[in-house]
Amino acid sequence: MSASTDRSPQREVHCADAISWMQARGRMAGACAVTSLPDVSEVGLALPAWREWFLAAVQLVVAAVPDDSAAIFFQSDIKRDGCWIDKGALVMSAAEAAGARVLFHKLICRRPPGTLTLGRPGYTHLIAVSRTLRCPDVLPIPDIITDAGRQPWVRAMGVRAAAHAVRFARDQAGAKIIFDPFCGVGTVLAVANRLGLDALGVEKAKKRCEQSRQLVVTPGEV
Repeated sequence: MSASTDRSPQREVHCADAISWMQARGRMAGACAVTSLPDVSEVGLALPAWREWFLAAVQLVVAAVPDDSAAIFFQSDIKRDGCWIDKGALVMSAAEAAGARVLFHKLICRRPPGTLTLGRPGYTHLIAVSRTLRCPDVLPIPDIITDAGRQPWVRAMGVRAAAHAVRFARDQAGAKIIFDPFCGVGTVLAVANRLGLDALGVEKAKKRCEQSRQLVVTPGEV
C-alpha cells in the first residue's frame, strides 16, 4: 500500500492486538509511525508490568519503520500513588535501547497555560525518534503547541497536533504511509488521508476500529 498522485489516499484498519500484529508484520517500507501508546488503565496490567510492556511496545514501534524514517509518539504523563510517571522519559529510554535517537521533543497544551489541573497533566509530550534520520535545524513545529485542535475522543491527541506530526513524516521523513498501531478512533489516520498519505492502523476494540475507518477531518482542521 503506497500513496500516489492519481488516486485518493487509502486507509486500512486491522482489528487486532497491536503487539502481536507488529511482531508478525515486521518492518514496513515507506512507513512512518505516529501513535500514542495506551495508559496503564487501558491495558489491564499492574504498574510494574505495564512499564515493561510500554518499553517493549516503544521498541516494536521503532522497529516497524525503516532506519531512515521516524517514530513519533504522543504521550501524557500519569500520576499513581502520589508520584508522577514521565512517559516522555520512558519513550526516550526505550528508543535509545532500540538504537534510535531523539529528533525533537515538543509539548502540546491540553489545557490553557496557567490552568491548575489537580493531578491530571495539562500537557502531552510529542517526541520523534529515528535511527538515522536527521532533524533540520529549522523545523516548522513550535516548541509549545497551544492549540491541539479538535479531539474526536477523550484520549485523542487532537487533529491539529496530529497534523504537525504527519507533516513532519511526509516532508522530512519522506513517508508514503502513516502507521498507527494504537489508532483508537482514527485521528492520525484521518489526518494522514487529509494530508495526502495512505494510512495503516491497528486497534483492538471493535467499536473504535469501526470508528477509525469512518473518521474524517476537514481541510480547515489541519
